[in-house]
Amino acid sequence: MRAALLLLLALLLPGRAARPKLALPIRPDTDPLPPGGAAGCAFGGHFYALEETWHPDLGEPFGVMRCVICHCEPQRNRRGKPAGKVNCKNMKQDCPVPACPRATLLPGHCCHTCPKALPGPPEKSPAPPFDTFEYFQDKEDDLDKPYNDRSYLSSEGLARDDARTEFVALLTSGPEPWHPTSSAVAKARFTLLRSYLLFSISYERLGRPSRVRFSDPEGNVLFEHPVQKSAAPEDGMLCGMWRTVSKANVQLLRGEQLRVSLVTRAQPSGEVHGHILKHRALFAETFGAILTSSDPAHLGAGGMAMLTLSDTENNLHFILMARGLLEPRAGVWVQPPLPWPESPWVPLRVRILHQGQTLQEVRANITAEDPDFAEVLSELSARELQWLVQGQLRIVAETEGRHARQLAGTITTRRSCDTIQSVLCGADALLPTKTGAVGSAKLALHENGTLEYQVQVVGTASEVVGITLETKPRRKSKRNVLFDMTPSYRDGLARGTWQSPSARDAHMLLQNELFLNVATKDWVEGELRGQVISLPYSGLLARYTEMPVALAGQLVSPPVGSGAGGHAWLSLDEHCHLHYEISVAGLGRPADGTVSAHLHGVAELGEMGARPHQHKRLLKGFYSTEAQGVVKDLDADLLQHLAQGTAFLQVSTKAHPHGEMRGRVHIPNRCHAGGTRLAPGEAELSEGAKTRDLEQLKKDPNSCFFEGQHRAHGTRWAPDYDKKCSICSCQKRTVICDPILCQPLNCTHQVHPEELCCPICEEKKMGQEELKLERARDSSEGCYFDGDKTWRGSGTRWHPVVPPFGLIKCAICTCKGTTGEVHCEKVQCPRLTCANPVRASPSDCCKQCPAPEKSVPELADTMQADGPRACRFGRRWYLNNESWHPSVPPFGEMKCILCWCVSGETHCQRQECPPAACASPTRRDNPCCAKCRALNAPPDAREKVHDARAEAWSR
Repeated sequence: MRAALLLLLALLLPGRAARPKLALPIRPDTDPLPPGGAAGCAFGGHFYALEETWHPDLGEPFGVMRCVICHCEPQRNRRGKPAGKVNCKNMKQDCPVPACPRATLLPGHCCHTCPKALPGPPEKSPAPPFDTFEYFQDKEDDLDKPYNDRSYLSSEGLARDDARTEFVALLTSGPEPWHPTSSAVAKARFTLLRSYLLFSISYERLGRPSRVRFSDPEGNVLFEHPVQKSAAPEDGMLCGMWRTVSKANVQLLRGEQLRVSLVTRAQPSGEVHGHILKHRALFAETFGAILTSSDPAHLGAGGMAMLTLSDTENNLHFILMARGLLEPRAGVWVQPPLPWPESPWVPLRVRILHQGQTLQEVRANITAEDPDFAEVLSELSARELQWLVQGQLRIVAETEGRHARQLAGTITTRRSCDTIQSVLCGADALLPTKTGAVGSAKLALHENGTLEYQVQVVGTASEVVGITLETKPRRKSKRNVLFDMTPSYRDGLARGTWQSPSARDAHMLLQNELFLNVATKDWVEGELRGQVISLPYSGLLARYTEMPVALAGQLVSPPVGSGAGGHAWLSLDEHCHLHYEISVAGLGRPADGTVSAHLHGVAELGEMGARPHQHKRLLKGFYSTEAQGVVKDLDADLLQHLAQGTAFLQVSTKAHPHGEMRGRVHIPNRCHAGGTRLAPGEAELSEGAKTRDLEQLKKDPNSCFFEGQHRAHGTRWAPDYDKKCSICSCQKRTVICDPILCQPLNCTHQVHPEELCCPICEEKKMGQEELKLERARDSSEGCYFDGDKTWRGSGTRWHPVVPPFGLIKCAICTCKGTTGEVHCEKVQCPRLTCANPVRASPSDCCKQCPAPEKSVPELADTMQADGPRACRFGRRWYLNNESWHPSVPPFGEMKCILCWCVSGETHCQRQECPPAACASPTRRDNPCCAKCRALNAPPDAREKVHDARAEAWSR
């Protein structure tokens, strides 16, 4: 009970979180385990599902708090796993004022109600605002659904995903500063995915940028992304990612306070810049244009257009955002002089051109305060739509008058760094199958409207007779085939180019509304099927150059007849770090911990057919249907298996713990021989780069200067005074150095190499415990811990060792053998009442209060471990036999409940009241107990105060 009350105190305190933020994925031992590993919230000894609401029950004598409502809010933790956050709110202030003089409080209710009150008229909801875009419609109202369509994920569903938010920015060299110096224009799209900010930036009239800079409203640089030429799929584009954006910066982003700039060699302070904004058109945009000025005198002018097709009609919707169409004057961008100077409006004409000929034209008026413009071009002809998708149309926006200005650009399909791909599996077929086959596809939509495709098929039950690109069928017997890829299918791979997709086809492709279908002789309607969707940019360059590794049940040994499938991209960088990204389909929505992936290396069979030895490494667990990450410490054996093609990636599930799908991985490399392994550091930088970085460090207000060197915030290094057994870090201008703590060794023969700080076990014949760990390594029942690179048996618990810091006594790790995952929990230190707690030993996790002063003998006696007599409640300590009324923010003191301390234990009890045998009880004399009163006696002010206070805590 006391723990639940303290938790509610923490939840209702303003500005305080329900739980402290922790660097490790923490789940306190006292919290109930979720059923089946499902995400949710633990509160007061109960587990609640995501989106569930409840009134907190604090047990006797407090009872259920009817005026408090708690909600399990869905969110994702830093590792991307779904989680729940408890949010409790006091509803008392939201109670309506009763319209009757004799309102009563019914049992189990929080607000007063009138007896036999009739419901009032329903409130009228405000009319929805006019939306220029009409594409957010229910696409399934008229569909028959006798077939399997659970794989369908519409763009509307993506738009409403709280974990993913879209932003846009128009970048020019004006209007700030007030003297534009460039005619370059850029359009940037941003996706906030959990704590990552992904961006795709297309630009014109700009040399290759060197950096992407993010800054706050005051101009302080928050983050800079260095641009690499290989990080974009095409010229005129750059891609990047801002990892682990802080909550403060996310708030700036959502509040449209962040600014982005492109830094070039000619303009180190930023050649083009703009504010990052939310925009309702982003999820619907399928065509776009960057608008530039042909007049060299109009520096700083530019714009962008976002366009989309209607769902059913051949209407083209567009929104035009422009900067510099209105002439600058006296440091402010204002309208140009007009024949009617008293008018605030500026006439604007927008034209759609083909080879210089005007096809459609619209006119409107804009102002300096609102230069954006939205319109609909109706009834485009089939020829005009074909020109649209082929990139043959131009959009021109121009003001009229003596100082007319013009911006123009070519309309193309939406440019992005995302990867258009699809996983085809039997579970998503129109008639679900379980053959263990899989299909994997990668597509690219070019600016000229052509669609390049590659589709590989593995493990089908019989010969492939059809590979088609389709829409979602209106009826089971009426599949709508857009393009047949079957003629290009050879040896398990269909490769080619669709030369003439329509504008509607391109629109549906970019709106995630198309499917790939693989038919075989045994499954004419389709053995495999998958939705074509875009994966957000992840920094994995293999996406743009290679086909993914297909993961199929037929490749497992022995084969598994599964309806699921997947594919994965893997690559090694110059430091021999393994980058991976895995997508699976057909598993529904698996709960966390039920899907895992391992990289295996299998040697040849030994003599007499002995079981080959396996090298296995757990890749970070799945979150939903995807997993991605970097492994920086692959051992030499696995690197050699990758080079030889004897490695494979295996995905296991709860239903198939020994593998549900698998794929062979071959990455030629010399990492296992040390040929290409490079240690990151100063040796890799040129002298010019070193000088530039040093100057940047000197200017950084958070950098540190130690032992004659500048260090960046967050960096760690071995100090000169003790390079072997100490480690230092820079934390916002402060250098913190700690000794390395050595892990206790579980062996009898220890050696201490001169170059190491800590001793190690001497190699010898394996004992029983080591044999057990070796067996755990070769099975799915063990865990591999990255920190000390050791295997642990299922269910074992230990203090982790994290080089170079050594033994971390403030954490406890547990091996979950069923999934191969290691869960680490932070040790919870008790709250201390003293002002200056101390750590008795450097290796201790928790601080403790120093020996109490003799001048307070009774309080000192309560702190003795052998017989505590004081009680702690909330944030205060109470002496033995002391009593008090508990206080719960924000409600205040609870006068109707009395607590007292008995030998170190807190006891609380509600004041007992005799039953009131009347219809209208009052609490005039005793605010905690009800008494009868005359019906005609009006309540006075004191009675109202007592009633309000007592009823606030009556439930």
